Amino acid sequence: MAQILTAAEKLDWLQLARSGGVGPRTFFKLLERFGSARRAFEELPRLAREAGAEDQWRRCRRDEAEAELEALERLGCELIARDEAGYPARLAEIADPPPLLILRGRLELLAAAGVALVGARNASANGRMLARGMAGELAAGGLVVISGLARGIDTAAHEGALAAAGATVAVIASGIDVPYPEDNAELMARIAEAGAVITERPPGSIPQARHFPRRNRLISGLSLGVVVVEAAPNSGSLITARLAAEQGREVMAVPGSPLDPRHRGTNQLLRDGATLVETADHVRAALGPFRVAPKVPPKPRSTASMRSGSLQPAPSVRPAAPLPTNGDLASRVREHLGPEPLLVDELIRQCHASTAEVQRALLELELEGRIERHPGNRVSLALA
Repeated sequence: MAQILTAAEKLDWLQLARSGGVGPRTFFKLLERFGSARRAFEELPRLAREAGAEDQWRRCRRDEAEAELEALERLGCELIARDEAGYPARLAEIADPPPLLILRGRLELLAAAGVALVGARNASANGRMLARGMAGELAAGGLVVISGLARGIDTAAHEGALAAAGATVAVIASGIDVPYPEDNAELMARIAEAGAVITERPPGSIPQARHFPRRNRLISGLSLGVVVVEAAPNSGSLITARLAAEQGREVMAVPGSPLDPRHRGTNQLLRDGATLVETADHVRAALGPFRVAPKVPPKPRSTASMRSGSLQPAPSVRPAAPLPTNGDLASRVREHLGPEPLLVDELIRQCHASTAEVQRALLELELEGRIERHPGNRVSLALA
């Protein structure tokens, strides 16, 4: 049953959660053993001595926790504890839910029916186009599109949902004020305004490799099901799919050419029993038995009413990365292509370059024998 934590109790939770050696599972074991975060925090030095781990169990100071709360208030964010009413019920049910979530945006989206779309960072243009279109249709139909703000498929999924005037949630592995990758800073700001951005990391945190698998458990935990669009073997997207299966979520995958390594992971998921999906209708049909959560409510005129005080200005947005120069455009074109033919017009759109520049790059690649031309003004990578 949801509780109402006082300001002091929430600060106790934050101190305990930010103390060294206290991960989510340890946090709740301590809470269960000692009855309160304050008592557990006070017992940390003794427990550390008994475990011979005094170097690892550094306690978070009270002023450090207070400074984090002040930073979140300046950023216009909410701090939600697992035992509070606003905490998403689906996420609370997983094996290791974060004790505290940091949210910027629309809190009600976390309780609505959502589906995760994830996939390769070095996605093909066809994969991005499919993810963008699928996300747009799902969002337009009332589902929240959840993804991780990474390059490639994640970016396409968020953009598709926003373009359809639907809702999307970005789950990030960095601090709420640290766009990652930097060239998605503007996209992150748009999501915070129209949807929601969440993290369990404190403000200012730069993501490290070990943070992404932990981020992935939140993506799957928030969703009713996970759709994987292009994924290499041993990729982070497959970790998300595995976590989804462990959490009892529907696992879906888009099939692809066995000649493209970006499809080997998704094709393996299908061999392992994932549901094959190619359209938004397929996803909705697969989620049928799981759709017990309400559709996303319409966006209110102002999000200020959802939190105490007035809405703070958006976090400062870092400048986007420069567009590729002529010198590396040929490489950029190759990254977007796969064995499956792609319309040149779509390639030009996704490369953010002029028609003449892309055509010159295609000619260069064609002379090197790296691409093949197909009827209907389509191109693909040449088969070895």
